[in-house]
Amino acid sequence: MEKTAITPTRVEDYPQWYQQVIVAADLAEMSPVRGCMIIKPWGYALWENIQQYLDKRFKATGHVNAYFPLLIPLSHLETEAKHVEGFAKECAVVTHHRLVPDGKGGLKPDGELEEPLVIRPTSETIIGAAYAKWVKSYRDLPILINQWANVMRWEMRTRMFLRTSEFLWQEGHTAHATSEEAIDETLMILDLYAKFAEDVLAMPVIKGAKPCFERFPGAVDTYTIEAMMQDCKALQAGTSHFLGQNFAKSSGIQFLDKDEQLKFAWTTSWGVSTRLIGGLIMTHSDDDGLIAPPRVAPEQIVILPIYRNDADKETVFNYCNNLKIQLEQQLFYSKELRVHIDKRDIRGGERTWQWIKKGVPLRIEVGMKDIENNSLAVARRDSSPKVKQFLNMDMFVSQAVNILKEIQDNLFNKAKEFRDAHIYEVNSLNEFNAFFAAELNQDKGFVSCFALDDVIIEEYLKPLKVTARCIALEQESSNGVCIFTGKPVNKKMIFAKSY
Repeated sequence: MEKTAITPTRVEDYPQWYQQVIVAADLAEMSPVRGCMIIKPWGYALWENIQQYLDKRFKATGHVNAYFPLLIPLSHLETEAKHVEGFAKECAVVTHHRLVPDGKGGLKPDGELEEPLVIRPTSETIIGAAYAKWVKSYRDLPILINQWANVMRWEMRTRMFLRTSEFLWQEGHTAHATSEEAIDETLMILDLYAKFAEDVLAMPVIKGAKPCFERFPGAVDTYTIEAMMQDCKALQAGTSHFLGQNFAKSSGIQFLDKDEQLKFAWTTSWGVSTRLIGGLIMTHSDDDGLIAPPRVAPEQIVILPIYRNDADKETVFNYCNNLKIQLEQQLFYSKELRVHIDKRDIRGGERTWQWIKKGVPLRIEVGMKDIENNSLAVARRDSSPKVKQFLNMDMFVSQAVNILKEIQDNLFNKAKEFRDAHIYEVNSLNEFNAFFAAELNQDKGFVSCFALDDVIIEEYLKPLKVTARCIALEQESSNGVCIFTGKPVNKKMIFAKSY
């Protein structure tokens, strides 16, 4: 088997390695539109599996799907000053409604709009305007709506999946009669995201509250799940926002409560995006290419027929077809196994390495000798490509689900061990500065330390290009001193370099 590994390796050039994994796995490519990508079938299949899992969980918790316009009137954004300030530099704006000949063989915009339209960077304002019409009484609450959509944020520096001008996501928007209901909703979704990241993507995360200077524009509180990539940088994998009554007041979402008093609703918003695919790549993949956790892999098992002539070909294909039928009768987390037979007429080594780079969890090779022995050559993507097991076919069919579960667990445990080994406690500003010193030219991991939840600490972070990731929810309150200000605090904050 001729090896054609990813170059450069993770150690040699991690950012370039990441891009090459995407190319080698045929996940996506850049488009003619600046900062926008084409998500190819293998990459989109990952997103579809993410969608299907999350959509089912959202609906199980009482949420329903709807769709709102791509274009938002500028006046809607202007109703929430903090919100528009947070997104103003990223907005793409439509100012004309037609094209006309320019007299030089080209076209030019014509028909200036009375009011510019903003391509949605997020939908709080236009959804808030709709909720203001829909909500009249406490009986109309809660509203629990999710939207699967695309958004546009005009990014200066783009990287496929992690940060593109246009990306796909879901955005939930809910309205409630009380602050307690809205806060419960916010934290429930945070837990849902964390469980999805860990159970399905095999990506360990830290649940936390964003410090005040990192909150979503207009939010009272922002909660996040933070993941560590293999280069020890942080990735914000999902957020859930308690918006208080800020958006309800700016949009006019009011209701007559049981006490016959007119009150403003309490709202939330929350979302994850195709950035999760970037996180999956950087959490698990190696120098041979993508490694896809079985629960989200587009194909969980690929069968590779091996034959020398047409007579053997028919026999091998029939055997493979029968094997596929038997495997697809097995249930993996209540779903039929996804199995593919690669019948392409290309060199065996090339074919094998294509599937390795695509990250398929299990590869099965079937030739005439295997058929004679009723055995299979089985290779797992979470081990070296050279390692194969020869298993009785009936035994493999009965054990395939357990093997996939073992791969899923191994990927999570490996990522968690790596993350836990790269979180460090720091007790002074000097230690903090030394840890993140630029001259070391390396990222060593996350820092946990006592820090004041105040914008004043940002001045210490910017020179080091370090960000405050979150105040972890799962930590004991204890008395300490902020390493930046010397003021007493009772919670630690997590810091890292980030994407």
